[in-house]
Amino acid sequence: MTYALICLPFLAATAAVTALSARRPHFGPRMAASAAAAVLLLALTAVFDNAMIAAGLFTYPETHLLGLKIGRAPIEDFAYPLCAAFAVPAVFVLLPERRRA
Repeated sequence: MTYALICLPFLAATAAVTALSARRPHFGPRMAASAAAAVLLLALTAVFDNAMIAAGLFTYPETHLLGLKIGRAPIEDFAYPLCAAFAVPAVFVLLPERRRA
């Protein structure tokens, strides 16, 4: 199995949860904030993944990669921060509101 296939369920779940949250208040501003967070997380991923790969902390078998890279980091590494930036806020707004005691 390739890393891209492993990422697909996470990307699909993120798209589904984000779409479900579209009817909640402040969807537009939340998407803008998620996009800003995604840019930051993707930049941090690029810097730190490249540093860790260059330091030899881990490697990826080339047979399981798409071949696209940002520096030394495979493009598949960037799916998870992208999912986090959009899925976490979407799940948060979909959770039932907790009552204060």
